[in-house]
Amino acid sequence: MISREAMGRLSMLVLGCLITSMGVLILRHSQVVTGGTAGLSLTLSYLFNAPFAIFFFTTNIPFYLFSFYRMGWRFTATTILSVSLLSLLTGLDRWLPTFSLTTGAGAVTGGILIGFGLSMLFINRASLGGINILALFLQQKKKWNPGTVNFVFDFIIVLLGIYSVGIARGLWSILSIAITSCIISYFKKKIGNNNAPTAQPHPSASEKYA
Repeated sequence: MISREAMGRLSMLVLGCLITSMGVLILRHSQVVTGGTAGLSLTLSYLFNAPFAIFFFTTNIPFYLFSFYRMGWRFTATTILSVSLLSLLTGLDRWLPTFSLTTGAGAVTGGILIGFGLSMLFINRASLGGINILALFLQQKKKWNPGTVNFVFDFIIVLLGIYSVGIARGLWSILSIAITSCIISYFKKKIGNNNAPTAQPHPSASEKYA
């Protein structure tokens, strides 16, 4: 039987994926790119005019191995679940009514939604693969700010994506990832506490010399 804590965590994962998927779709309809494997997948979807969900799922596969060996199977399982759910939710875009936003409004709104969505996933010991895994690993091992780590790698990916969206939208994309990174940094303490390795209790004297 699933515990209340597990159900609550699962609910937060679903909500986090839902919020993030809304942000990703807003960015896509605004022709704005973002960072991480999501940003790389958006860029590829623009270039090849193919569904975002396909690229997003496949580009994350190599990172699952790193996650399994460095972050543990529980984290990897929730990450795979989150990536699969986000791929499914963004794949529903083809059945949604057509909509569009101005580039600026889309960049800001998408950045805010993705920031809160990712933070919810991080706090509940999950991620959306790719750079997210590396950011949480470096926070756990080196105490680095996950928002800053995300921004550095996201900035590089956005620069690569400027070719597909142009310089003007590229600048809006940089603003978008900056907003996302600031929100993640705001929650960095809670993210760090929830993802800290469980300390093993020291054996008592009687156990030590038994």
